[in-house]
Order: sequence, then structure tokens, then C-alpha cells
Amino acid sequence: MSQLYRLIHAEKATYPIVVLCRVLKVARSSYYAWHEGEAARRAREAADDALAREITVVHIASRHTYGVPRIHAELRRLGRRVNRKRVARVMRERDIRSVTRRRRRSLTRPDAKAKPAPDLIGRDFHADRPGTKLVGDITHCPPPRAGSTSPAGWAWPPARSSAMPWPTTTTPSSSSTPSTWPTAGADSSPAA
Repeated sequence: MSQLYRLIHAEKATYPIVVLCRVLKVARSSYYAWHEGEAARRAREAADDALAREITVVHIASRHTYGVPRIHAELRRLGRRVNRKRVARVMRERDIRSVTRRRRRSLTRPDAKAKPAPDLIGRDFHADRPGTKLVGDITHCPPPRAGSTSPAGWAWPPARSSAMPWPTTTTPSSSSTPSTWPTAGADSSPAA
């Protein structure tokens, strides 16, 4: 928008401002507001340039290691009262950045040689009855240490014998919650 105002300002000696604003579909009041604010914009740019020089001095003195928080704190310590967001904007506009020695490490490192797990159910998660398609993914949480129990009372690794089959049900009911499933050490007879 300021490009249109600059064009009007450049051509106002040739054409009337009213005609230029009508042709460019710009409100005259907007042009005049922009024209009156030109001095304030120049003063702000000059203040930003002075702040950028101070930031550059602090940045070089820190051997290019200080970022926005430390540069802001150093300017405050030197008696310069300035907003942290303004320091960030000036540094971003002038491409002043801190140098970090740490590499960014991703938390997930997939094995390039590993074969992906086969999709045995073909992405079809609909089941006609309970217990026919049991799927799950718990890769985000590591299992507890061997022999320990989780807060819910489950043992790891799960103990299973022929006398204690896994709970199965043919109809969904409210009694088939994890708290009613058998755990290691419990007998296989149903509770009365």
C-alpha cells in the first residue's frame, strides 16, 4: 500500500491528488495520514539503526554467542531501556544471530535398514465382533523393567500359563475393563 502512496507523492506535481487517489482507488485521508506519518517513520528507522549498532557491539563483544535474551539483558545492564521484542525484530531484520555449538538431535531415529512392519489387517480397523482384530501401538512409552509392576498393577513381562488364559469375551460388557482382567499371580477362577 505504501508503494501506491509513494507513487501519488511522486506524481502529485503532474496530476491533482484527488485524481490520483480516484484512479488508484485509494482514500485521500489514507494518503494524507501516510504523508503525515512519514517523519515519524524516518525517526523510528533512525532509532532502529542506532539500536542495531548497539546490538552489533554487544553481539561482537560476546563473540557472536549472545541471542535475544542475553543481548536484551546486556542492554538493560548498560542502562538502555528497550523492549525485548524490539531487540528481536531489529536482530531479525538485520540477520544478527547467535552461534550455537550444539547440534539439534531428533528424538526419533528410524533405522534405514529395517523393514517396515507388515500391515496384516490392510488398514481396515472395523471388526464384526470383539476380539477378532486386536491392534495397538505403544512405541512411544518404554516398558517397565523386567519383574516390576506398573502403577495399574500389570506385571512385565506378562505372565501367562495354560491355566490362566487371556481374557476373552464375545459380547462387550462393562466388566471387561483392565482392572478386572487377570494379572500375574492371580488365580484363573472368576471372582464371585
